[in-house]
Amino acid sequence: MTSRVEIDEDSETKGSMWVLDQKLDQPMDEEAGRLSNMYKEKKFSVLLLLRLAYQSLGVVYGDLGTSPLYVFYNTFPHGISDPEDVIGALSLIIYSLTLIPLIKYVFIVCKANDNGQGGTFALYSLLCRHAKVKTIPNQHRTDEELTTYSRSKFHEHSFAAKTKGWLEKRSSRKNALLILVLVGTSMVVGDGILTPAISDVVVLVAVVILVGLFSLQRYGTDRVGWLFAPVVLLWFLLIGGIGMFNIWKYDKTILRAFSPVYIFHYFRRRGMDGWTSLGGVLLSITGTEALFADLAHFRVAAIQIAFTVVVFPCLLLAYSGQAAYLMNNTEHVADVFYHSIPDSIYWPVFVVATAAAVVASQATITATFSIIKQALAHGCFPRVKVVHTSKNFLGQIYVPDINWILMVLCIAVTAGFKNQSQIGNAYGTAVVVVMLVTTLLMILIMILVWRCHWIIALIFTGLSLVVECGYFSAVLFKVDQGGWVPLVIAAAFLIIMYVWHYGTVKRYEFELHSKVSMAWVLGLGPSLGLVRVPGIGLVYTELASGVPHIFSHFITNLPAIHSVVVFVCVKYLPVYTVPEEERFLVKRIGTKDFHMFRCVARYGYKDLHKKDDDFEKKLFDSIFLFVRLESMMEGCSDSDEYSLYGQQTERSRDGLLIASHGNAAPASSNVGTTLSSVDSIVPVGSNTVRSCEQASSNHTDSDEIEFLIRCRDAGVVHILGNTVIRTRESKFFKRIAVDYVYAFLRKICRENSVIFNVPHESLLNVGQIFYV
Repeated sequence: MTSRVEIDEDSETKGSMWVLDQKLDQPMDEEAGRLSNMYKEKKFSVLLLLRLAYQSLGVVYGDLGTSPLYVFYNTFPHGISDPEDVIGALSLIIYSLTLIPLIKYVFIVCKANDNGQGGTFALYSLLCRHAKVKTIPNQHRTDEELTTYSRSKFHEHSFAAKTKGWLEKRSSRKNALLILVLVGTSMVVGDGILTPAISDVVVLVAVVILVGLFSLQRYGTDRVGWLFAPVVLLWFLLIGGIGMFNIWKYDKTILRAFSPVYIFHYFRRRGMDGWTSLGGVLLSITGTEALFADLAHFRVAAIQIAFTVVVFPCLLLAYSGQAAYLMNNTEHVADVFYHSIPDSIYWPVFVVATAAAVVASQATITATFSIIKQALAHGCFPRVKVVHTSKNFLGQIYVPDINWILMVLCIAVTAGFKNQSQIGNAYGTAVVVVMLVTTLLMILIMILVWRCHWIIALIFTGLSLVVECGYFSAVLFKVDQGGWVPLVIAAAFLIIMYVWHYGTVKRYEFELHSKVSMAWVLGLGPSLGLVRVPGIGLVYTELASGVPHIFSHFITNLPAIHSVVVFVCVKYLPVYTVPEEERFLVKRIGTKDFHMFRCVARYGYKDLHKKDDDFEKKLFDSIFLFVRLESMMEGCSDSDEYSLYGQQTERSRDGLLIASHGNAAPASSNVGTTLSSVDSIVPVGSNTVRSCEQASSNHTDSDEIEFLIRCRDAGVVHILGNTVIRTRESKFFKRIAVDYVYAFLRKICRENSVIFNVPHESLLNVGQIFYV
């Protein structure tokens, strides 16, 4: 089935039918206006904050903390020719840790979180709220009235306003921004595959450890954090203490590496070899990119406390101690950490080091779960099962399908690489690309969200790019030595995400352009030209306005329709959550005798779909509330200014819900002079409006609610569209992407009926085929 609808922006040429249709299907401004600011962020006590900081050690900082096991070896893979090179390398490590993890991420990038949510898609969500850059055009001004939809306003002639206009002007710039976000996301996934593989154990043992590690993920971040945190905390204390001991024992003058002048001497002395050694130095800050994505599982303050109090000082001491040891034992660079351990505590430290290496990958695994959940909400990843593992912290999630895919790929990488150096080269490539993407997105965040002066944004960008481009140029020399692996992995995930997003956009455009005229539907009369059978039909659509094409397809092929029809739009917004009080928007379609409603269920990317019974209950409660408040508002003499769901009626919300299920006396239902506040179907003064007024006076709200309850008890049927996309064109790549890749992804991903927990006996699929 194909459909082509041309959209003309000039309303004067559309004719009277278009104008009438716009009046028949007004947006939900008034319904959105009723929602008061009831959402308040949960306050965290000091003890809870310290608890989260402690748990974050086991989840967030394991990767960053185990870098001392292999940094000096990857920096000097061919040995140390001059002991002074050790001081230069240590100086590079010190300032890399200070500039990237501490200053950039912990104190700047973490401030760019979306109400506690981190990662590239969290930055993208912030940008989507401050500029119209979302590629799926389903945003509406009513969404901006959400209490969690915070955004800044700019002066018309400000630099921020000019930047916003430049981004919005062309769709190619919006697509480029999306691709940049997808590249960063793909690299984080590749990072999650490579991190568990970088260890010193033999392949068979490594495989057993990896299977055990990924099997633990289903228990959730909270339990895993409690399990791993003691190990990682003990690890940091040990490496910090050993570092202090080695500085005191071998060379106290190593502390001169805190002077950046030794970086200059290092590059002048080593030349190109010194530059390529940056690929090894880069490994000292791996895990930093996952730090930001893991914010969803903890709090910003908890992440900052753990890093500044424990992680940062212990790492500085550990690297300084190893460097002090190397000044007198340059031949031990390949295994400097284990050689530098005092003999009396060697075996206890060895056991702790092995355990820490096992849990090090937890940071990137957890980060992968978070960004996949965010990508799902933005329509950029096939539908997979997401499990919320904590009742107290909704950001703590587990994605089973992704978990096992990561495990299989990680085992393949572990078995495929010949040595640790190759894995390190691959790992460095993934890390630096993610950092570059974050820097580029932060430029827009600082201008559009924080409204910083362009000079401040320029300084941040310049300093970040100087450091990160230096690392990037160094890892380019190692692409053929293992650095190609993350590029291949990221390319595969990038293709999957972009093709899925392309198909999602085309499906939405199809529904938007082929939606049925409201005038045509209402022209069929209250019976819709069919037999109305007892029950309620929930018609799922991606449209927040208009009648979807699936409905016309349904009624033209079947002779009957349910007594009550509700068009349900499940809509994801670029916010981290939508409070339960603001979840549903309800409006009536046509007059009361049509018994047709529209309900928009709005979700953020952190929210979880509840079970079907709970979703249905809340949906029907919202409809009952709408009916009673509608009846109350019909008696208002100034309905143009009085909001249907204004604050005047908010205080009676709970009482109305109770009354809707009981036999309470109906509210006053005197019809006013206009029905604009209750979605009038035609202009005031027409014969149809007068007939609507007569109908409203004959049926009280209690009568209608009783009718709705009887229909609900008769049975609820979920009507879902099963849309198949095909391409008309003969272009090879487009045909492969749409007819094969997207079709395959649709076949293996979760069905909408599974996501909504729809029972099979209540499900009705309506098939459609359209061509792009």
